[in-house]
Amino acid sequence: MTQPRHSRASLRARLDKGGVLLGLMVEQFANPITVKLAAHAGFDFVFIEYEHTFFDPRDMANAILAARDIGIPVIVKTPQLERQEVSKLLEAGVNAIQLPRTETKEEVAELVSYMRYPPVGTRAVAPGWGSSDHGPVPDWRAWMDEQDRETLLVAHIETAKGIENAAGIVAAPGVGMVFVGMADLSADLGHAGDYDHPVVRGAAEKVLKLCLRHKVPFGTLPTTPKVGLEWAKKGARFFLADSEIGLMRSAAKQLMATYRPQSAR
Repeated sequence: MTQPRHSRASLRARLDKGGVLLGLMVEQFANPITVKLAAHAGFDFVFIEYEHTFFDPRDMANAILAARDIGIPVIVKTPQLERQEVSKLLEAGVNAIQLPRTETKEEVAELVSYMRYPPVGTRAVAPGWGSSDHGPVPDWRAWMDEQDRETLLVAHIETAKGIENAAGIVAAPGVGMVFVGMADLSADLGHAGDYDHPVVRGAAEKVLKLCLRHKVPFGTLPTTPKVGLEWAKKGARFFLADSEIGLMRSAAKQLMATYRPQSAR
């Protein structure tokens, strides 16, 4: 079987190399230009925030294809745990699917079923779509096995219930990465926005320790690079470093402060 383009953008391979991976979160502009700029800047992956924002599915599919062609992995957060949503993302050619509000190992098992081909799961076989770069698949079984191996499941823990069931979630078969959403977690634990509150930080560190024990990469969205480096020292493996909107905002403010230092305050 010819080496698939998918392998050039292997998220698993990048994680296996060690070190910390930095991702760009795409909030508004899911298009080829955004993913190309992310790759040129040196980001390790792109994360498309598909739960909270509106994207034209065709634009998003084109962005994913562009990412595959230039070798940068794409993680997409599915809006919900639903077979059709997951199937469309898989056939678009994503490298990983992130499940928001992951709260039980049973939810993980359901998503595994949607993501994996028989006999492990129930994913429909659809060669010729984005997952095969719209090209022919000479050896179906080899291609299916490659898809199962390379497409990761990211459990997104962001509620008190998720923390309570974290041991089962992290150890669940099929979990490739674990992400802790500090914003919703802080709100659900009664300390909205206070990521450093002992209860919030303690809950996140509990998940990190479980991930280290089971050798599952742990990630989050740090408020600052300094905070991210602190998490990295504790063993965190991947971060959403910023969003395209955040970078535009900060660069615009910096530019205006240079030209108009008084009015930019």
